[in-house]
Amino acid sequence: MASRGRVLKLFKLLHRTRQEVFKNDTRALEAARQKINEEFRNNQDETSEEKINELLKIASDVEVILRTSVIQAVHTDSDKIFFAAGANPT
Repeated sequence: MASRGRVLKLFKLLHRTRQEVFKNDTRALEAARQKINEEFRNNQDETSEEKINELLKIASDVEVILRTSVIQAVHTDSDKIFFAAGANPT
């Protein structure tokens, strides 16, 4: 049952990362929330330790990619776009 604790910890980490990366973008926040919940729900009955570890590795990689590679663009003026990694132009 050590896997259950690791799964829950990663689930929470993904949601915290989602909230940070997509801050102030309600559509992206909701889409990411739904996708995270859907993927975890689809695999909640998995019993194979090997498969669980594989899924945890994928989820961990997704968290790193979200945290390090997602860039949000904000249209700030009629001729300007602000690009930032998890930042706000305000």
